[in-house]
Amino acid sequence: MTRLRVDGASYEVGTGGDGPALLLIHGFTGRGADWAPFLPALRRVAATISVDLLGHGNSDSPTDPARHAVERQAADMASILRQLGMAPADVLGYSLGARVALRMAVAEPDVVARLVLESPSAGIADTAARAGRRAADEQLAEIPDREGIEAFVDRWENLPLFAPERALPARHRARLHAARLRNRPEGLAASLRGAGQGAMEPLRDCLPSVTAPTLVVAGALDEAGADRARTIAAGIPGARLAIMEGVGHAPHREAPDRFALLLLGFIARPTPLDASEREPT
Repeated sequence: MTRLRVDGASYEVGTGGDGPALLLIHGFTGRGADWAPFLPALRRVAATISVDLLGHGNSDSPTDPARHAVERQAADMASILRQLGMAPADVLGYSLGARVALRMAVAEPDVVARLVLESPSAGIADTAARAGRRAADEQLAEIPDREGIEAFVDRWENLPLFAPERALPARHRARLHAARLRNRPEGLAASLRGAGQGAMEPLRDCLPSVTAPTLVVAGALDEAGADRARTIAAGIPGARLAIMEGVGHAPHREAPDRFALLLLGFIARPTPLDASEREPT
């Protein structure tokens, strides 16, 4: 692991493997290490770069929510790739990370070779709906501020969005819970305020400008997420859409083998994970 400074903030960055570059961007409450179960397979075909987003893991947690904005972190990811001499790269983003990845493909097309968007959103175009989402995110952000990280993680994990994850093995859920608790409460609060769906610039009208070959993945049990995925895939020229049955908002956690097949089939070849590399079952 190394730390790279970009626009006044330091990011925790991990690299490894050989081949074409692949940037991995985690979701809200996550960290770059979330992708560890996939690294042995991915590093057979790619040089991976995993990053802790601002407010997460070991990266900085600026107090100004504006520093966490999707637009600024997308520019930061492009700068990191250039600093490492690994641009252009394939880019995989999950949820919040998918929004950052999509912004990269729109604003920094020269650094994105291929694009994989897992449970993405293009933002909220309607002004009133966007304001409502900002208000809802503000209410959530007040929990870590007021009650601390444990109360916030408990509330986050019990959102209906993550109901399918409660079917995961207990040891897997415990590991995920512990990882979320290692975030700093002020970092998650600032991220919600600055990088939430209500805060980002809507990108739906920009989708036709995406030139990177694109795979859009969502879980069928996340009905709203699947609808967003269909809209994004329809808007990006030539994009491939994969709606995975039996899983919700986090296909890479809920069905890691199937997700790995999709990912490797898109960036390289459809090589399944070895038994020793799979998520616990």
